[in-house]
Amino acid sequence: MHEADAGLFGPDSVTWRVHAEPVLWFAGLRALYLQALYPRVVEGVVQNSDYRGDAWGRLLRTANYVGAVVYGSTAEAERAAARVRGIHRRLQARDPDTGKEYRIDEPDLLRWVHVTEVESFVSTAWRAGCPISEDDVDRYYHEQLRAARLIGLDPATVPDSHRAVQDYYARIRPRLWLSDGAKETARFLAVPPMPWGLGWTPARAAWLGVSGLGFGLLPRWARQIYRMPGLASTDLTVTLTVRALRRAIGALPDSVTRGPIYADAMRRVAAAARQDMTSAL
Repeated sequence: MHEADAGLFGPDSVTWRVHAEPVLWFAGLRALYLQALYPRVVEGVVQNSDYRGDAWGRLLRTANYVGAVVYGSTAEAERAAARVRGIHRRLQARDPDTGKEYRIDEPDLLRWVHVTEVESFVSTAWRAGCPISEDDVDRYYHEQLRAARLIGLDPATVPDSHRAVQDYYARIRPRLWLSDGAKETARFLAVPPMPWGLGWTPARAAWLGVSGLGFGLLPRWARQIYRMPGLASTDLTVTLTVRALRRAIGALPDSVTRGPIYADAMRRVAAAARQDMTSAL
Protein backbone atom coordinates (compact mmCIF):
# COMPACT_ATOMS: atom_id res chain seq x y z
CA MET A 1 0.00 0.00 0.00
CA HIS A 2 1.34 3.41 -0.97
CA GLU A 3 1.44 5.61 2.11
CA ALA A 4 -0.13 8.57 0.30
CA ASP A 5 -2.98 6.58 -1.28
CA ALA A 6 -6.17 8.58 -0.63
CA GLY A 7 -8.42 5.67 -1.58
CA LEU A 8 -11.39 5.55 -3.92
CA PHE A 9 -12.53 9.12 -3.32
CA GLY A 10 -10.02 11.46 -1.68
CA PRO A 11 -10.20 14.79 0.14
CA ASP A 12 -11.64 16.75 -2.79
CA SER A 13 -14.64 14.43 -3.15
CA VAL A 14 -18.18 15.13 -2.05
CA THR A 15 -18.12 11.66 -0.51
CA TRP A 16 -15.48 12.65 2.05
CA ARG A 17 -17.36 15.84 2.84
CA VAL A 18 -20.67 14.02 3.38
CA HIS A 19 -19.25 11.13 5.39
CA ALA A 20 -17.31 13.46 7.68
CA GLU A 21 -20.71 14.22 9.25
CA PRO A 22 -21.18 12.13 12.44
CA VAL A 23 -24.93 12.75 12.18
CA LEU A 24 -24.91 10.04 9.51
CA TRP A 25 -25.23 7.56 12.39
CA PHE A 26 -28.97 8.15 11.96
CA ALA A 27 -28.75 7.63 8.20
CA GLY A 28 -27.56 4.07 8.75
CA LEU A 29 -30.73 3.27 10.70
CA ARG A 30 -32.86 4.94 8.03
CA ALA A 31 -31.27 2.71 5.42
CA LEU A 32 -32.02 -0.44 7.43
CA TYR A 33 -35.69 0.49 7.80
CA LEU A 34 -35.90 1.22 4.07
CA GLN A 35 -34.04 -1.92 2.97
CA ALA A 36 -36.41 -4.12 5.01
CA LEU A 37 -39.34 -3.14 2.76
CA TYR A 38 -37.94 -5.25 -0.11
CA PRO A 39 -39.15 -8.76 0.85
CA ARG A 40 -36.31 -10.72 -0.75
CA VAL A 41 -33.69 -8.47 0.82
CA VAL A 42 -35.10 -8.75 4.33
CA GLU A 43 -35.56 -12.52 4.00
CA GLY A 44 -31.91 -12.81 2.98
CA VAL A 45 -30.99 -11.15 6.26
CA VAL A 46 -33.50 -13.00 8.44
CA GLN A 47 -32.57 -16.42 7.06
CA ASN A 48 -28.79 -16.00 7.01
CA SER A 49 -27.83 -13.59 9.77
CA ASP A 50 -27.51 -13.91 13.53
CA TYR A 51 -28.60 -10.29 13.88
CA ARG A 52 -30.74 -11.09 16.92
CA GLY A 53 -27.80 -12.53 18.87
CA ASP A 54 -25.12 -10.20 17.52
CA ALA A 55 -26.96 -6.99 16.66
CA TRP A 56 -24.25 -4.59 17.78
CA GLY A 57 -21.45 -6.64 16.25
CA ARG A 58 -23.26 -6.66 12.91
CA LEU A 59 -23.85 -2.92 13.12
CA LEU A 60 -20.17 -2.32 13.89
CA ARG A 61 -19.03 -4.54 11.01
CA THR A 62 -21.31 -2.68 8.61
CA ALA A 63 -19.99 0.69 9.84
CA ASN A 64 -16.41 -0.55 9.47
CA TYR A 65 -17.13 -1.70 5.92
CA VAL A 66 -18.56 1.68 4.93
CA GLY A 67 -15.60 3.39 6.60
CA ALA A 68 -13.11 1.20 4.75
CA VAL A 69 -14.74 1.89 1.38
CA VAL A 70 -15.06 5.64 1.97
CA TYR A 71 -11.85 6.45 3.85
CA GLY A 72 -9.62 3.40 3.48
CA SER A 73 -6.80 3.09 1.00
CA THR A 74 -7.69 1.58 -2.36
CA ALA A 75 -6.30 -1.77 -1.25
CA GLU A 76 -8.23 -1.66 2.04
CA ALA A 77 -11.49 -0.85 0.23
CA GLU A 78 -10.97 -3.65 -2.28
CA ARG A 79 -10.11 -6.18 0.45
CA ALA A 80 -13.18 -5.24 2.48
CA ALA A 81 -15.42 -5.57 -0.58
CA ALA A 82 -13.85 -8.90 -1.55
CA ARG A 83 -14.67 -10.30 1.90
CA VAL A 84 -18.29 -9.17 1.63
CA ARG A 85 -18.64 -10.55 -1.91
CA GLY A 86 -17.17 -13.86 -0.75
CA ILE A 87 -19.73 -14.13 2.06
CA HIS A 88 -22.65 -13.18 -0.18
CA ARG A 89 -21.57 -15.63 -2.88
CA ARG A 90 -22.14 -18.56 -0.53
CA LEU A 91 -25.56 -17.53 0.77
CA GLN A 92 -29.06 -18.29 -0.43
CA ALA A 93 -32.54 -17.67 0.93
CA ARG A 94 -35.96 -19.16 0.31
CA ASP A 95 -38.76 -16.98 -0.98
CA PRO A 96 -41.57 -17.35 1.61
CA ASP A 97 -44.25 -16.95 -1.09
CA THR A 98 -42.95 -19.20 -3.88
CA GLY A 99 -40.69 -21.51 -1.88
CA LYS A 100 -37.94 -21.03 -4.48
CA GLU A 101 -34.36 -20.47 -3.41
CA TYR A 102 -32.44 -17.46 -4.64
CA ARG A 103 -28.95 -16.03 -4.26
CA ILE A 104 -28.69 -13.01 -2.02
CA ASP A 105 -26.16 -11.42 -4.36
CA GLU A 106 -28.64 -11.08 -7.21
CA PRO A 107 -28.10 -7.68 -8.90
CA ASP A 108 -31.62 -6.43 -8.11
CA LEU A 109 -31.05 -7.05 -4.40
CA LEU A 110 -27.55 -5.58 -4.33
CA ARG A 111 -28.79 -2.53 -6.23
CA TRP A 112 -31.60 -1.92 -3.71
CA VAL A 113 -29.20 -2.13 -0.77
CA HIS A 114 -26.68 0.16 -2.46
CA VAL A 115 -29.21 2.81 -3.53
CA THR A 116 -31.03 2.93 -0.20
CA GLU A 117 -27.74 3.21 1.64
CA VAL A 118 -26.20 6.05 -0.38
CA GLU A 119 -29.53 7.89 -0.69
CA SER A 120 -29.95 7.67 3.08
CA PHE A 121 -26.49 9.09 3.65
CA VAL A 122 -26.74 12.06 1.30
CA SER A 123 -30.38 12.92 2.07
CA THR A 124 -29.71 12.88 5.81
CA ALA A 125 -26.64 15.08 5.36
CA TRP A 126 -28.73 17.50 3.29
CA ARG A 127 -31.54 17.67 5.84
CA ALA A 128 -29.06 18.09 8.68
CA GLY A 129 -27.64 21.22 7.06
CA CYS A 130 -24.42 19.86 5.60
CA PRO A 131 -23.25 22.53 3.11
CA ILE A 132 -23.82 20.63 -0.13
CA SER A 133 -25.51 21.89 -3.28
CA GLU A 134 -27.82 20.06 -5.67
CA ASP A 135 -24.82 19.59 -7.99
CA ASP A 136 -22.88 18.15 -5.06
CA VAL A 137 -25.67 15.62 -4.46
CA ASP A 138 -25.42 14.47 -8.08
CA ARG A 139 -21.64 14.29 -7.78
CA TYR A 140 -22.00 12.17 -4.66
CA TYR A 141 -24.22 9.66 -6.44
CA HIS A 142 -21.82 9.53 -9.37
CA GLU A 143 -18.83 9.00 -7.06
CA GLN A 144 -20.68 6.17 -5.32
CA LEU A 145 -20.67 4.16 -8.55
CA ARG A 146 -17.18 3.13 -7.43
CA ALA A 147 -18.67 1.59 -4.30
CA ALA A 148 -21.37 -0.11 -6.40
CA ARG A 149 -18.70 -1.69 -8.60
CA LEU A 150 -16.92 -3.04 -5.52
CA ILE A 151 -19.97 -5.03 -4.41
CA GLY A 152 -20.36 -6.58 -7.84
CA LEU A 153 -22.75 -4.25 -9.65
CA ASP A 154 -22.33 -2.96 -13.18
CA PRO A 155 -22.12 0.84 -12.64
CA ALA A 156 -24.13 1.38 -15.83
CA THR A 157 -27.15 -0.19 -14.07
CA VAL A 158 -26.96 2.00 -10.94
CA PRO A 159 -28.73 5.39 -10.56
CA ASP A 160 -26.10 8.13 -10.59
CA SER A 161 -28.05 11.34 -9.86
CA HIS A 162 -30.83 12.61 -7.62
CA ARG A 163 -33.35 12.39 -10.44
CA ALA A 164 -32.23 8.88 -11.39
CA VAL A 165 -32.59 7.73 -7.77
CA GLN A 166 -36.11 9.16 -7.50
CA ASP A 167 -37.06 7.47 -10.78
CA TYR A 168 -35.62 4.20 -9.47
CA TYR A 169 -37.70 4.45 -6.30
CA ALA A 170 -40.84 5.12 -8.36
CA ARG A 171 -40.19 2.01 -10.45
CA ILE A 172 -39.48 -0.29 -7.52
CA ARG A 173 -42.19 0.83 -5.08
CA PRO A 174 -44.73 -1.72 -6.41
CA ARG A 175 -42.35 -4.45 -5.17
CA LEU A 176 -42.20 -3.05 -1.64
CA TRP A 177 -44.55 -4.05 1.14
CA LEU A 178 -44.80 -4.59 4.86
CA SER A 179 -43.88 -8.27 5.03
CA ASP A 180 -43.51 -10.24 8.24
CA GLY A 181 -39.74 -9.81 7.85
CA ALA A 182 -40.11 -6.03 7.60
CA LYS A 183 -42.33 -5.94 10.70
CA GLU A 184 -39.84 -8.06 12.63
CA THR A 185 -36.93 -5.88 11.51
CA ALA A 186 -38.71 -2.66 12.48
CA ARG A 187 -39.55 -4.05 15.94
CA PHE A 188 -35.98 -5.22 16.39
CA LEU A 189 -34.49 -1.87 15.38
CA ALA A 190 -36.79 -0.09 17.82
CA VAL A 191 -36.14 -2.44 20.75
CA PRO A 192 -32.89 -4.38 20.24
CA PRO A 193 -31.08 -6.19 23.05
CA MET A 194 -28.94 -3.55 24.75
CA PRO A 195 -25.19 -4.24 25.09
CA TRP A 196 -23.10 -4.36 28.28
CA GLY A 197 -26.04 -5.32 30.48
CA LEU A 198 -27.75 -1.95 30.02
CA GLY A 199 -31.16 -3.60 29.58
CA TRP A 200 -34.08 -1.46 30.71
CA THR A 201 -32.00 1.51 31.80
CA PRO A 202 -32.08 5.12 30.57
CA ALA A 203 -29.99 3.86 27.64
CA ARG A 204 -33.09 2.06 26.39
CA ALA A 205 -35.08 5.29 26.32
CA ALA A 206 -32.20 7.03 24.55
CA TRP A 207 -32.09 4.30 21.92
CA LEU A 208 -35.83 4.63 21.32
CA GLY A 209 -35.17 8.27 20.47
CA VAL A 210 -32.33 7.32 18.12
CA SER A 211 -34.34 4.65 16.31
CA GLY A 212 -37.39 6.92 16.18
CA LEU A 213 -35.35 9.64 14.47
CA GLY A 214 -33.93 7.11 12.01
CA PHE A 215 -37.47 6.06 11.16
CA GLY A 216 -38.68 9.65 10.94
CA LEU A 217 -36.01 10.38 8.33
CA LEU A 218 -37.67 7.94 5.92
CA PRO A 219 -39.46 9.39 2.89
CA ARG A 220 -43.20 9.80 3.39
CA TRP A 221 -44.10 6.93 1.06
CA ALA A 222 -41.92 4.53 3.09
CA ARG A 223 -43.50 5.61 6.39
CA GLN A 224 -46.89 5.03 4.82
CA ILE A 225 -45.92 1.47 3.84
CA TYR A 226 -45.06 0.99 7.51
CA ARG A 227 -48.58 2.31 8.24
CA MET A 228 -47.24 5.39 9.95
CA PRO A 229 -48.21 9.01 9.16
CA GLY A 230 -46.54 10.52 6.13
CA LEU A 231 -47.21 14.08 7.21
CA ALA A 232 -45.34 17.21 6.14
CA SER A 233 -45.31 18.30 9.80
CA THR A 234 -43.38 15.13 10.66
CA ASP A 235 -40.79 15.96 8.01
CA LEU A 236 -40.35 19.49 9.40
CA THR A 237 -39.99 18.27 12.99
CA VAL A 238 -37.45 15.62 12.00
CA THR A 239 -35.45 18.10 9.91
CA LEU A 240 -35.26 20.62 12.77
CA THR A 241 -34.26 17.83 15.17
CA VAL A 242 -31.50 16.43 12.99
CA ARG A 243 -30.13 19.93 12.35
CA ALA A 244 -29.98 20.61 16.08
CA LEU A 245 -28.24 17.28 16.66
CA ARG A 246 -25.70 18.03 13.93
CA ARG A 247 -24.79 21.28 15.70
CA ALA A 248 -24.55 19.52 19.07
CA ILE A 249 -22.44 16.65 17.74
CA GLY A 250 -20.23 19.11 15.87
CA ALA A 251 -19.21 20.64 19.20
CA LEU A 252 -17.65 17.34 20.32
CA PRO A 253 -13.96 16.57 19.64
CA ASP A 254 -13.08 14.46 16.59
CA SER A 255 -11.66 11.78 18.88
CA VAL A 256 -15.20 11.14 20.12
CA THR A 257 -17.18 11.41 16.88
CA ARG A 258 -14.79 9.93 14.31
CA GLY A 259 -13.05 6.59 14.32
CA PRO A 260 -9.56 5.30 13.50
CA ILE A 261 -10.32 4.77 9.80
CA TYR A 262 -11.02 8.48 9.41
CA ALA A 263 -7.90 9.39 11.39
CA ASP A 264 -5.76 7.12 9.21
CA ALA A 265 -7.19 8.76 6.08
CA MET A 266 -6.21 12.19 7.41
CA ARG A 267 -2.67 10.90 8.02
CA ARG A 268 -2.44 9.61 4.45
CA VAL A 269 -3.62 12.97 3.09
CA ALA A 270 -1.01 14.75 5.21
CA ALA A 271 1.64 12.34 3.92
CA ALA A 272 0.58 13.09 0.33
CA ALA A 273 0.87 16.84 0.98
CA ARG A 274 4.36 16.38 2.39
CA GLN A 275 5.37 14.35 -0.65
CA ASP A 276 4.05 17.05 -2.96
CA MET A 277 6.01 19.72 -1.10
CA THR A 278 9.18 17.62 -1.23
CA SER A 279 8.75 17.00 -4.95
CA ALA A 280 8.29 20.71 -5.58
CA LEU A 281 11.61 21.60 -3.93
